[in-house]
Amino acid sequence: MRVFDSDQCDIWYQALLERDSKYTGVFYVGVKTTGVFCLSVCRARKPKRENVEFYQSIKFALDAGFRPCKICHPTENAHTAPVFIEQVLKLISDNPKVRISDTELREQKISPERVRRWFLQNHGLTFHTFQRMLRVNVAFQELKEGHKTTDVAFDNGYDSLSGFGYIYKKLTGVSPTKQSQVIMIHRFTTPLGPMFVCTTERGVCLLEFTDRPMLETEFRDLQRSLKARIISGKNKHTRQVEKEIGEYFKGKRQYFDVAIDSIGSEFQQTVWQQLQKIPYGETTHYALLAENISKPTAVRAVAAANGANRISIIVPCHRVIGKDGAMTGYGGGIARKKWLITHEQSSNKANLFIK
Repeated sequence: MRVFDSDQCDIWYQALLERDSKYTGVFYVGVKTTGVFCLSVCRARKPKRENVEFYQSIKFALDAGFRPCKICHPTENAHTAPVFIEQVLKLISDNPKVRISDTELREQKISPERVRRWFLQNHGLTFHTFQRMLRVNVAFQELKEGHKTTDVAFDNGYDSLSGFGYIYKKLTGVSPTKQSQVIMIHRFTTPLGPMFVCTTERGVCLLEFTDRPMLETEFRDLQRSLKARIISGKNKHTRQVEKEIGEYFKGKRQYFDVAIDSIGSEFQQTVWQQLQKIPYGETTHYALLAENISKPTAVRAVAAANGANRISIIVPCHRVIGKDGAMTGYGGGIARKKWLITHEQSSNKANLFIK
């Protein structure tokens, strides 16, 4: 629906001026002078405040007669990667052991320059490095299954064992003949913007929005704690997270089944387990969490543990608010926190109505 609350709209307008990615999917802005609607991160020239209207979904913006902006592409980028990137990812998926060249991209009418820019902006690495990580991931899985190093190297397109060994050790930290642990990282999109999921063989160890502050520090801490390297790729846990988070955003999932491999102190683990007990669609506060773990005086420590949670949504730290009902800090941004709480409460009401 269209949002008329002037205070809320002023906040969103400021987010539009600042191109704040934390509001991706939280609102859509219709520009009356051009007839288009945009995301908060749109690079187009900013309209005047009196010339915009705000909507809570793409459907309502379209119903109001606005068409998608050709600069920020809201119908694509709020939920999925751009079409040309989806084409590239399908090429890689169909040929996981083959390096896709610029020539092959051009043959598919895909601009290599646009692909390189997108991967640098959204993954923080080059398209070539991304492909190399995926190929090493395939090799890692095959070696773990008992395949011979020679067969794995040449089957994955390497010209020599030494070249394969150099790249493999550079990315995983050990030679192909040694057992190693790696952390898989996979980027996927949601209605609130893209997320990174990191998983070990045991389960998910990180799930964050890609614009979370200090995310690189979290990556370094994970690698140091687990004595493992992060490489791009998928495993059964990354696939399960993407599936279950997708169901969550559609209002079809309230509990998560994916295995968790969270890294933290005994006290932090206790707090995170308590967070998972907060019912879907409900909220609590730090003092009550402290009482529930029999440490009523440890409110600040509980708040710190809550803030140290690396697995958002699945370990629902967004359900913790101030004792007075105020929205407290959230790594993904207060706007997303409000959206998640409203989403869960609305889904609960809808389910009650259906019943």
